[in-house]
This record gives sequence, structure tokens and C-alpha cells, in this order.
Amino acid sequence: MATIFRKCLPPNVLEMICNTLGDTNQGLTGSEIHHFLLQANIEDTDPTMTKRYRLYNALANEQNKNKCSNQILIFVSLVLAPSRFVNAQKEFERLRNAINQQLAFVGYELKADGKYREIQVANTISDVQIKVENLKQELENRKAHKEVFKYCKAELLQNNYFHSVLEANKGLFQRIRDLSDINTDGNALIEQVFSSNPILIINNYQSSSEKNEHNGFCNLLKGLCAMFRNPTAHEPKVDWIIAEQDALEILGIISYCHRRLDNAHKIR
Repeated sequence: MATIFRKCLPPNVLEMICNTLGDTNQGLTGSEIHHFLLQANIEDTDPTMTKRYRLYNALANEQNKNKCSNQILIFVSLVLAPSRFVNAQKEFERLRNAINQQLAFVGYELKADGKYREIQVANTISDVQIKVENLKQELENRKAHKEVFKYCKAELLQNNYFHSVLEANKGLFQRIRDLSDINTDGNALIEQVFSSNPILIINNYQSSSEKNEHNGFCNLLKGLCAMFRNPTAHEPKVDWIIAEQDALEILGIISYCHRRLDNAHKIR
């Protein structure tokens, strides 16, 4: 069978991969670097250098020699072999996502099973599909509610994560309207549906603790309303930069609300 020669990695992509794998705090140890280079049949050219530079020199030398990235990709797949992360799934996904962000600019992706597939090449740093896939993967790891995934779309991430959060929050309030048959919005909707004379209840609503839980859920919804509904009603343009970590945590709250609505009962 003929050997498939993989495209060379641009120097900046190779550098970022080495920065990730050779990170001082979360990367490979010096002995691990040596071990995996040997396994990938790559010469450890500068074993006394700082880890990231050691890695870069070794991988760049290999690529310059063979005019392809075959052994580099083998090295990466050895480092990220799923069997090494049986008890560290989050770390596996963190590393895999960071590597895939760079490989996307060459048209490759390392799958969860440790094998590669070809993808559409990301042409610019603002190519939002990379962000979409990362967001979806993180939400899958957190077992987010299915309703949240509807808003992980490229068009919502053209500017920043705020738009995904905003639309997911709108979706939550629309679901409350659908379940309650009430067509108001914002705090008026929450008051009418979850007030002291509720239309929807999230538990048996009998004991004092159950009523406290229900009221806490009502206040949580009001908080989401104040944070993500009212600003758009009073400002002609919202320019709120939300980082991926913040988006994930807010989407996690919205996911929790959807799970509670899964078991909600309409009582009037």
C-alpha cells in the first residue's frame, strides 16, 4: 500500500502545538518527550533545551528532513492516546481541543478515538467553526441539556459567545411559554408562571422545603432575565464580550433550568 504523505505544518502551527505539549505546568515531562519522540522515530536533537523549544526543534527537523508531517502526527497521536487518559478525560479533551484548533488550519482533526480525519481548512483566525466544535465538545463533556445545543451555531458565534448565550436564554423563556400557555415575557412571565399561585411547579410543591426550592428556581429565572433579557430591550446595540469559560458556565445554568422543566407539572 502506498504511503500517504501528510501536508507539512506551517511553522506557526507547529510552534503552537509545541507550546501546548511542552507547557511548563500542564505539558509533557522531559522524560515523556524523549520517550514519545523515540516511539515516533523522531530524533531528540536538543535534549537540554527548554521543553517547548526542544520539541519544536525535534519536530521541525523531522519535517524538514522528510518533507511531510507524518511522524509529527504520529507523535501527537502517541501523546494523546486515549488509553493514557482513562482517568483524566477532561485533560484529554483540553489537550485535544487545543491541538485541533491548530490542525484545523492544515485541514486535519484528531478524533476522540486517537485517529485523524480530514476537515475543511480553516482559513482565518476568525473561522468560527473551530469555536463551534469546541463549544459543543465542552457541553457534551458536561452532559448539557439537548435544548442548549440548538444555539451552538456558527452564525451566533460570528462576534462572540454572548450571542449563543443570549439566544439560549431566549429559548429557555420560549419553552416556559410553551409549557404554560402564557405569552408574556421577562419578569412578568416568571411571576405569572412561578409565583405564589403557580401555573407550573418543578416539584410536589407541598412541604416548606419544596416551596423554598420552587421559589429559588423562580428567582434563578429572574436573574437570567435581568442579565440577558432586559439589556437588549433598553439598548440599541449590545456589545458584551463573553469568554468561552463564562459562556460554558452560563449555558450550564440554562441547561439546569431545562432539566428542571423536564419534570415540571402544569397545575392550572
